[in-house]
Amino acid sequence: MKSLFLILSLLLVCIIAQSEIKLATVLGNNMVLQRNTEVKIWGKANPNQKLTIQTSWNKAHYITMCNDKGDWMIKAKTTQAGGAYTITVTSGKEKVQLQNILLGEVWLCSGQSNMDMTIDGYADSPIIGSNDMLMNAENNDIRLFTLKPIVNEVPQDNCTGNWSVATAESVAKFSAVGYLYAKHLQQKLKVPVGVICAAWGGSRIESWISKDIISTFPEAFKQTTQEKSNPNHRAANIYNGMISPLLNTAIKGAIWYQGESNIGNYKDYAFLQTAMVSGWRRDFGVGEFPFYFVEIAPYWYNNSKAVNSVLQRNQQFKAMSLIPNSGMVSTIDLGEERNIHPAEKETVAKRLAYWALSETYNIKGISYKSPIFKSMDVKDSVAILSFDNIVNGLTTFGKEVDCFEVAGQDSIFYQAKMSIKKKQVLVWSTNVKIPVEVRYAFCNFPKTNGFVYNTAGLPLISFKTDNWEK
Repeated sequence: MKSLFLILSLLLVCIIAQSEIKLATVLGNNMVLQRNTEVKIWGKANPNQKLTIQTSWNKAHYITMCNDKGDWMIKAKTTQAGGAYTITVTSGKEKVQLQNILLGEVWLCSGQSNMDMTIDGYADSPIIGSNDMLMNAENNDIRLFTLKPIVNEVPQDNCTGNWSVATAESVAKFSAVGYLYAKHLQQKLKVPVGVICAAWGGSRIESWISKDIISTFPEAFKQTTQEKSNPNHRAANIYNGMISPLLNTAIKGAIWYQGESNIGNYKDYAFLQTAMVSGWRRDFGVGEFPFYFVEIAPYWYNNSKAVNSVLQRNQQFKAMSLIPNSGMVSTIDLGEERNIHPAEKETVAKRLAYWALSETYNIKGISYKSPIFKSMDVKDSVAILSFDNIVNGLTTFGKEVDCFEVAGQDSIFYQAKMSIKKKQVLVWSTNVKIPVEVRYAFCNFPKTNGFVYNTAGLPLISFKTDNWEK
């Protein structure tokens, strides 16, 4: 009799466990859902189980049936920013409820270690002002979600992580760039902001691209499918493990900080990044969402790839012109010669926020585009350089700029002097009688006292006027 009772008890436990309603991990207590749109709510239950979903912001009821694998999904319209709200999923006597949900703006932040780097920083790599950031971190209208790093050979439909309200403890362990970006948006927009961080230090861009797309780049695909490849280098691996589980999420846009691991194949980078963004936009299915990214910061690369670092920055700049609805933040003035993880992350986040506030949220009056080289004229022994994105002119903020170079017909570059005349830069060298080409900060790590900025404090993007190989 006792054995029969035990068997029946075990069967009952199995039935209860089997019938448990589960929501996707990225849907959780404390989350932010994108306002004024249509969002997906999805998860798992018993095959062919009938579910009722209630959303409190619009007092709506949705009825759906699980498929024969137990998967279910509904689409719900969201309203203006606000909260807190609930989502309740019921089936018979079963009930699962998500609480403390806000409607606002949802952004994905992704990339490698400079995006993954938390407010706490790394060993011997601090974040400037981190303690003050934590002292002022508490904000109910900022919500954070970090995906656990994971790779997979096939696309996954779930991930590991949880939503948290911004506090000193939660912010300390979150992406510094991601959190600070959210903070600036929230302060300006006065609505809740949720940021989802999917980043992995040392990762190559090939790993963030779906297999069907990266396989169209034969050389890059071959390089990143070799057995000796690191897991976070292998083609499509991170896409499968960390992007695929998010594809049902309604996002406003994405910010991206990656590229250091790809300086060895810089020639492909602009096209790889363009393909990645195109694939993400296709797979998220929320339209041509804004994509704002950070150029890699100058750094002393003491290895065989050293000559490629500045060329990688050049490729990132090229990508901005190839990717619709995108913008690049320059970090030419923020690099550290012996630290690949610059401590100045606040400025990076602000420059990203300038782009989003201006382009995505249509707020007028904020400068957000860095000066870029436009044209060069030569008069006598002086190269006269003109630029775009300098409405109110240029400045060095009183510092000497030592990173201009000029070359004549012999194609030998010499360090040059410079001066600003209204909205132009004059460049010359006593070693060059007739300038033919000019380079600015076009090296691995420009050793200079200052840089050229527009009067809004945005740095001139490094450039070269020549097409010479050396």
